[in-house]
This record gives sequence, structure tokens and C-alpha cells, in this order.
Amino acid sequence: MNPKKIILLRHGQTDFNLRGIVQGSGVDSSLNETGLKQAQYFFNAYQDYGFDKIYTSALKRTKETVQGFIDEGIPTTTLKDLNEISWGKHEGQPITPEEDKYYQWMLRQWQLGDTSHRIEGGESPDEVAVRLKRALDQILQTPEEKVLICMHGRAIRIMLCVMLNYPLKSMDMFEHQNTGVYELQFTGAVFHILKHNDGEHLNLNFKLQNSQAESLSLKS
Repeated sequence: MNPKKIILLRHGQTDFNLRGIVQGSGVDSSLNETGLKQAQYFFNAYQDYGFDKIYTSALKRTKETVQGFIDEGIPTTTLKDLNEISWGKHEGQPITPEEDKYYQWMLRQWQLGDTSHRIEGGESPDEVAVRLKRALDQILQTPEEKVLICMHGRAIRIMLCVMLNYPLKSMDMFEHQNTGVYELQFTGAVFHILKHNDGEHLNLNFKLQNSQAESLSLKS
């Protein structure tokens, strides 16, 4: 397989994220105003990275996050296998105390190693890992050297375990945030993480906005 640099990016914020409503693969929500700004900040920071190829899930919040690069003409492929885990009957539901109790219990089962345990009406991490590995194999077979993959929080955690050959029970060690970046170097045989949930592009834009506001204040 060909060596590559891969940017693994979580999508920008949606109103469902903001309101604490479960999305998963069954809710196809768009970015909110904050999410669109996060997407722009990421574009500003990485527009000169030199991406050869973009991959997104089949959910529009991932495509909207990388739309700036798509508009630049970078070849883009949608892979349904990159979709978020299905949270089954919990999708579209607010995270009530009862929902959170179930969620925490489910996470505990996975952390104990029972990653074949399926969410009610949804998927297990084992099932998600199978389709993510299928997507990854497809991506690694291509000649492109710099690749951007935009996907989802839980799926990113599982994907990193697949890439690094970690047991799935370890997936919660990989933190994520909206437009958080994992940069990985693939040697042709193994992956190395170069950046871990990096959000410096968000910090830089916040600092720039503050600097501009101070400059305007001094001139007024």
C-alpha cells in the first residue's frame, strides 16, 4: 500500500450537538452557524495543505464541513461506510437522565470488552469496525498521498482503533471535538499519530478575532 498523510476530521457543530440530541447515522442534520464558522476556520488553516483527495460519509454534515475544499475542485468521494454508528431507536432523542444512564451503561459494556453488544435497534462497535475497515482499505489502495477524511465522533474513535490495531474497548481514549483534527502518517505498513484531536485552527481564529476587535476599539 502507498504511504500517505491522512487528516481525520470530525464534522462541525450542528444544532443537535448543541441541544444534546442523539444523531448517529439516522439523523442527517446540517451544520449550524457555529459549525459553518468552524468549517471556515479549518479551511483557512489547511487550504495550503495540498490535499489530493477528500472522503466524506454519506451524511451532509461531513460534506458541509469540507465544502471549501470541494469548491476548490479537490476530488471527493462519498463512502456510506464512513457513517456514524447507528444509535438505533435513540436517534433523534434528547439526552434525558434516563437516556444518559443507558448510554453510560452501554459505554461501560464496551470498555469492559463487550464490543459486540449492539445498541437497541442500532449497531455494535464490532459491526462499525467492519465497515470502517472496508472504507479504509479502499482509501489505502489509491495513489493519493494527502487525504482528508471527514466523519463522526464515535466512528473516529473506532477508526483510530482500526488504524492503530488497538482493541475496540480502548476507543474512548481518543477524544474528539467539532472539527478536531487527527493527523496520521501511514508508512505503507503502519500508522503513526502526528496530531491528536488538534483544534489550534479554532484557537488561532479566536485570537485573530480578538486582535481585530482590539484594533477597531483603539481606532474608534
